[in-house]
Amino acid sequence: MIKLYQFDELKPEEILNRDIRAEKNVEDVVDGILADVRARGDAALKEYALKFDGASIEELQVTQAEIDEAFANMDPYFLETLKEAAANIEAFHRQQVHKNFVMNDKPGVVLGQKYTPIEKAGVYVPGGTAAYPSTVLMDVIPAKVAGVSEIVMTTPAGKDGRVNPVILAAAATAGVTKIFKTGGAQAVAALAYGTESIPAVDKIVGPGNIYVATAKRKVFGKVGIDMIAGPSEILVLADGGCDPAWVAADLLSQAEHDKLASPVLVTDSEALAKAVQAELEVQIPQLPRAAIARASVDTNGKIIVTDDMNKAIDAVNIIAPEHLEICVDDPFAVLNSVKNAGSIFLGKNVPEALGDYFAGPNHTLPTSGTARFSSPLGVDDFVKKSSFIYYTRDALGKVQSRIADFAEHEGLHAHAKSVTIRFEDQ
Repeated sequence: MIKLYQFDELKPEEILNRDIRAEKNVEDVVDGILADVRARGDAALKEYALKFDGASIEELQVTQAEIDEAFANMDPYFLETLKEAAANIEAFHRQQVHKNFVMNDKPGVVLGQKYTPIEKAGVYVPGGTAAYPSTVLMDVIPAKVAGVSEIVMTTPAGKDGRVNPVILAAAATAGVTKIFKTGGAQAVAALAYGTESIPAVDKIVGPGNIYVATAKRKVFGKVGIDMIAGPSEILVLADGGCDPAWVAADLLSQAEHDKLASPVLVTDSEALAKAVQAELEVQIPQLPRAAIARASVDTNGKIIVTDDMNKAIDAVNIIAPEHLEICVDDPFAVLNSVKNAGSIFLGKNVPEALGDYFAGPNHTLPTSGTARFSSPLGVDDFVKKSSFIYYTRDALGKVQSRIADFAEHEGLHAHAKSVTIRFEDQ
């Protein structure tokens, strides 16, 4: 049963108790996989596919025929859903595109900033116990909008050596065709270092298990990464007027992901807290993934009761959740008080699943309290910004002494000389 806590009796470290660092045995396994793939390339990937996925793979790259077959045989209604979701995601992310700017308000001086898409992006799509076509859309479409010229997707194959057709249909919808049958830490290694079949990329994005997260952390620097994603989280901020069955269902929407997922309710209503606690016990046994949800709720779930809504918002900002549902009568009155959250769902008619699949904002989000300093995946993750400077000789001459003086104060005499030498003959 989910545990109840009183906010005033909890220390901040007890409110947020999430650690995304891998255990030593995970670190050691990942180190070995990274080194092996770097040394043996495709051969290592095929061996790991057999070892971890039970898949015997001859060719790592998914053929266009496989993609076309998956798309052609897909349920038409689901295809329409994919297309509508993709359109929503694209429309939202187009609003994130930055414009270059130029400043020339001083005589002889031109300053500016330009945005350039990264050239190659790697998208990791998890496999395992479920297929996630939503991850394909959420990770590929922002890269497309940003203007990335080459997108490489990796995802594990099933025991039949084929990629889940739902994943391939989503890939076709998103417009990515370079797909490889590899998963886990070995896929991250392939994207970072390259193999005979898989090109090395400039940045790797996408969620995964602890082995994937650890691998991404270890290859960072060789390549860019989006974030180190931990287990999924949901925080429902609810007042006493909420339907406890709705709140319980929303908590379970994340609890069913993973035994390590964290479902949290923060409320100023003791009555709602107890009603949700009871409702969870009704709904959990009805779920196909009841065992996973039960472990998540009992181990990582919590209900925090506060004296008032202001304290409830304080708890939200301490936890900095991945998903935040604001289930109150006037959610817009609360919105500006929320400082730390990945994605915010406003009102009692906005379940987290709406954002997961359809609305448009990205569902690849910061976890484990990292929403204090990081953001959802978006177009910004696939572009670089460069500043540029232009001065005429006259403009440089007017400030040369100040630049040289600044450099001398830092003890960097060659810096100073690089400016003054241009005027020594005058």
